[in-house]
Amino acid sequence: MTKVSKLAESLIGSEIVKLGNAISERMKQGEKIYNFTIGDFDSSVFPIPAELEQLIIESYQQKYTNYPPADGIASLRKAVAAFIAKYEGINYHDNEIQIASGGRPLIYTLFQTLVDAGDKVIYGVPSWNNNHYVHLTGGQHCTIYCTPENNFMPTADDIAKHIKGATLLCLCTPQNPTGTTLSKEELEKICDLVIAENNSRPADAKKLYVMFDQMYWTLTYGAIQHYNPVTLRPEMRNYTIFIDGISKAFAATGVRVGWAFGPAAIIAKMKAILSHLGAWAPMAEQQAVAKYLLQHEAIEKYLQQYKQALALRLNRIYEGIKSLQQKGYTVDAIAPQAAIYLTVQINLVGKKMPNGEVLKNQEAVTNYILSEAKIAIVPFYAFGADVNSNWYRLSVGTCRETDIEPMLTGLEKALASLQ
Repeated sequence: MTKVSKLAESLIGSEIVKLGNAISERMKQGEKIYNFTIGDFDSSVFPIPAELEQLIIESYQQKYTNYPPADGIASLRKAVAAFIAKYEGINYHDNEIQIASGGRPLIYTLFQTLVDAGDKVIYGVPSWNNNHYVHLTGGQHCTIYCTPENNFMPTADDIAKHIKGATLLCLCTPQNPTGTTLSKEELEKICDLVIAENNSRPADAKKLYVMFDQMYWTLTYGAIQHYNPVTLRPEMRNYTIFIDGISKAFAATGVRVGWAFGPAAIIAKMKAILSHLGAWAPMAEQQAVAKYLLQHEAIEKYLQQYKQALALRLNRIYEGIKSLQQKGYTVDAIAPQAAIYLTVQINLVGKKMPNGEVLKNQEAVTNYILSEAKIAIVPFYAFGADVNSNWYRLSVGTCRETDIEPMLTGLEKALASLQ
């Protein structure tokens, strides 16, 4: 047996990537599967903005292929500052902004900057990868098991139980995997908790910081609005580090340009760690995004059609699931709020399949839906929820309109076959 580090030995790979790869392999073999697993886009359905694409090409033609500065090129940090000032009304200086190759290295370096072994990290589940980042840094898991009654979001009351002595509170809104959002009122309560906790600590004590992952903040639907801690409570500026970027805002997951912004002292430490990792966004893409973020008319035009297309898919699938529920099938869904995800419940444990076998657990349900309805979705237990959770993430980033009706028809047929 090969000996490796205790961390490598104990680390669990991404369940979502593993599932997505397995589905992709089956599809390559010619199997027809409606793949709603991956939080990514089919670029033939959802291309990046044409203006951004052209700017990237031009940047390569202009030979921008060298190393970028460790914190990102100055023009991009200035453009990010202008972008968030215009669209969110919050103002940050160049030295409070850090560029990286998407959100993952920023989240990892933030954890490494703040969390020592044994430090308390508060996060709700289901949520994206918080459990893995806590494990990577040796932190103490303070896990909140969120409920559909609260849109699978942690509440201030949930957080208050863990807040004494905690180092990091992880919030994501709009949330991956649920596509739900934190309300203004609940976020205000959470901010007040954090401020009170930090005010109670000695001046030389480590503070409680909030990682505020808002990677999907541009993608809200209907009357839903995105709120952030700093706008609601200006004092939170001292304790909030935002995680953001173009990956989901502009269907640009593979372009790899993300940014964090927050207190200059924290950002400087993140920069230092990133300088050793080298997880920088490519120079050409940085040059292109710096120019694109200033094209407000193009951005607004793109977001309008892009969000309309996403909302159409989310709403049609939601309505289809609710229609099946009205017919008596044990399924449900939460009305779309934001992001590219629909939260779906498939409650079939204990039912008997046509071959006479009983669906004994949620894994069997997932496999049945895949084999009989050819629908691939991600169970919430892949996001840290209880293994018996019957809730799922359904991602529409690769969904074609023409697939929706046959997918729903296949689901109904599979449900009708159960006893």
